[in-house]
Amino acid sequence: MASVQWPCIILALLSGLVVPGFPRSPSRLLEKRSLPEGADGIEIHSTKISCKVTSRFAHNVVTTKAINRANTAKEVSFDVELPKTAFITNFTLTIDGVTYPGNVKEKEVAKKQYEKAVSQGKTAGLVKASGRKLEKFTVSVNVAAGSRVTFELTYEELLKRHKGMYEMYLKVQPKQLVEHFEIEADIFEPQGISTLDAKASFITNDVLGSALTKSFSGKKGHVSFKPSLDQQRSCPTCPDSLINGEFIITYDVNRESPANVQVVNGYFVHFFAPQGLPVVPKNIVFVIDVSGSMQGRKMEQTKDALLKILDDVKEDDFLNFILFSGDVTTWKENLVQATPENIQEARVFVRNIQDQGMTNINDGLLRGISMLNKAREEHRVSERSTSIVIMLTDGDANVGESRPPQIQENVRNAIGGKFPLYNLGFGNNLNYNFLESMALENHGFARRIYEDSDANLQLQGFYEEVANPLLTGVEVEYPENAILDLTQNTYKHFYDGSEIVVAGRLVDEDMNNFKADVKGHGAVNDLTFTEEVDMKEMEKALKEQDYIFGNYIERLWAYLTIEQLLEKRKNAQGDEKENLTAQALDLSLKYHFVTPLTSMVVTKPEDNKNEMAIADKPGEGSADTVIPSMAYLNSYQAPANPYYYVDGDPHFIIQVAEKDDAICFNIDEEPGTVLRLIQDPVTGFTVNGQIIGDKIGSPNSETRKTYFGKLGIANTQMDFRIEVTPEKITLWNGAAKSTFSWLDTVKVTQDGLSVMINRRKNMVVTFGDGVTFVVVLHQVWKKHPVHQDFLGFYVLDSHRMSAQTHGLLGQFFHPFDFQVSDIHPGSDPTKPQATMVVKNHQLTVTRGSQKDYRKDVSIGTKVACWFVHNNGQGLIDGVHSDYIVPDLF
Repeated sequence: MASVQWPCIILALLSGLVVPGFPRSPSRLLEKRSLPEGADGIEIHSTKISCKVTSRFAHNVVTTKAINRANTAKEVSFDVELPKTAFITNFTLTIDGVTYPGNVKEKEVAKKQYEKAVSQGKTAGLVKASGRKLEKFTVSVNVAAGSRVTFELTYEELLKRHKGMYEMYLKVQPKQLVEHFEIEADIFEPQGISTLDAKASFITNDVLGSALTKSFSGKKGHVSFKPSLDQQRSCPTCPDSLINGEFIITYDVNRESPANVQVVNGYFVHFFAPQGLPVVPKNIVFVIDVSGSMQGRKMEQTKDALLKILDDVKEDDFLNFILFSGDVTTWKENLVQATPENIQEARVFVRNIQDQGMTNINDGLLRGISMLNKAREEHRVSERSTSIVIMLTDGDANVGESRPPQIQENVRNAIGGKFPLYNLGFGNNLNYNFLESMALENHGFARRIYEDSDANLQLQGFYEEVANPLLTGVEVEYPENAILDLTQNTYKHFYDGSEIVVAGRLVDEDMNNFKADVKGHGAVNDLTFTEEVDMKEMEKALKEQDYIFGNYIERLWAYLTIEQLLEKRKNAQGDEKENLTAQALDLSLKYHFVTPLTSMVVTKPEDNKNEMAIADKPGEGSADTVIPSMAYLNSYQAPANPYYYVDGDPHFIIQVAEKDDAICFNIDEEPGTVLRLIQDPVTGFTVNGQIIGDKIGSPNSETRKTYFGKLGIANTQMDFRIEVTPEKITLWNGAAKSTFSWLDTVKVTQDGLSVMINRRKNMVVTFGDGVTFVVVLHQVWKKHPVHQDFLGFYVLDSHRMSAQTHGLLGQFFHPFDFQVSDIHPGSDPTKPQATMVVKNHQLTVTRGSQKDYRKDVSIGTKVACWFVHNNGQGLIDGVHSDYIVPDLF
């Protein structure tokens, strides 16, 4: 028996909402409306993104104002995509002048507060991963007719220097024309700004130029993007907006001195980025996964990237290639110098790489590390050179030593702290947390390579970051006993185009002078850079209050400290991990940062009462696929009283507990038709079922029975899908795909979600403690001339589903009443008929029975019910064809 874990990729903002859902009239079904669509009277009056950057620390405020011009209440949604490296610090919701603020709390406290306050688990918003660089924040609220609403989200981040530039990455997508649309950035850098630029992916340069202003002088820079309504249009007469994509601001600062120290209110930050130094020679080993899963485009892109990298390798460098699949092979027995002849030979080797076999990460890495150690011990390489391991894989170890903790220990012992390991994870079907943890404890980092047309460029881009080390063994030193709470101050490498940032707190705020030394080993000699700061002069230089927000250096220090504590925590155990967690949590709460340890609780007005909303921060490793591990399997016991299910031909059974009775109906549709069983726009759940018929060539096609042969269960907010057929079960967690057969006994868990497959019987899907579905497998004799395997679907618990839930089954999750009278014999004396009044309709119904197959899939248990004819007409909202959808998801 196996068990698998899904790391959480989102955590929803939970709240009770009134969402325009499905109408009770039979005419049509309505979709949920989102603010940017400009439909149903919701008008966005203004959207402003205000960015204030002081000494690389960015404080961003996104404000959207809207008005409901309709004559009925409407739901309004607010979406913001923000960088993964940012921390949300505040969110406020203002309706008709009344402001509802957000409060950052410990994650467990916020969860308990939510569970106490909300009984139905309605989802109002979320923070989830969104592509390579972004996380998406969403929140929704019901707005009365004529009311005005203002959303304001604040987030902060330290801009990292990358290839010689700082980058502010903004994703803009208003989805409608906005009367007042504006991006405004003010930048203050005490060192002075040397270059400033802005570009947009969604607009031509001539149009951008007329809507964009940018300027910089001395310490100040300014960027403003204010497109008019006409400039926003996708064509001169179009009502839709072309603003949809990236808006990127880049800049750098003057570097007359390699270092700069700033002190404000007892906190300091030290920036270090020397220029003009000779590049330290590299000894580099590429450890490349060539297992069978790398075949096709991934292998071609990898080879293309390696060929481009070979063009950039310097002649002073030494290199080798280690290929691992089930076995390990090398290009050369030892490191070789990157002479033109060797580079040409390396190109031939790379072009001939073939994929094959399994994945032996352990032996591949150990071979590469051993080769670097041997070259150093035998003096094959320069004493002042530096060594680097770059490992690329697209999967998990599955041959040789395949236990991640043991691989980590082996690699850590082999490297011995002497050089960094950089791990590149290609795609989502791998244990990214393992790769990241192993890289971090060996002074490197992990990077995900996204499976896309530009994967080769991503690989080249990574190499460019580490291609030019200027210093090794960097240590940043300060006066003894003068500094408290120092962030990381030792680094294996300083790479050209990057920047080292150290922050801390002064013991004596009244000190007159401040001195910092940076020591490192260069390509030719050892270097020490000294920066002396006159505190009085510093105070004068930083009195630029228009550009400085609050105690910006203190917040920068807190941001950097939390970031580094969370990284250390990934490899810590026991008391050390508890201590790191406590420190990071205390700072997150003190400075109001939404981090992986905290949640933001927003109290929102809904139906004259306050409801809770909770925002959490996902992690990069959360996009990983399932991680094999040992666990347990709970036996499934069916509750005594089922509520709603569909099974057989397909028979829908609605058990009404208050009546101690049940109603049933059939849906007669052609094979291939997909029916909407459940849709909850608040929690994000949908369940659809596809109909199959008897086997082709059955004796009587007119009376051929139909069943559900495929089910699709999805939650858009958790970004997961489950496709169930009588042959297999396929799970998607984001882009990560896992497949199981009905011969498996397996449990898959993700934070708040459990999927349990019981061999050849059923599959139980549980979401929290308020939503439980069961899929029952019906198998027939494989050689049966007519019938084929099919599925049954049962809802055992739905109390966490929202009041807006609909669908052929979902609409009955809400309480409803019916009355039966005039019971009399029918044409079949064993099936009496009666008159039923339900949903203001008077129907003729027939007493009968259906089967409940949860406890015994072969025999089933009879359930007596009142059968509603004509595809449930009069009982279901609308007509059954309203519930036909184009596809399973």
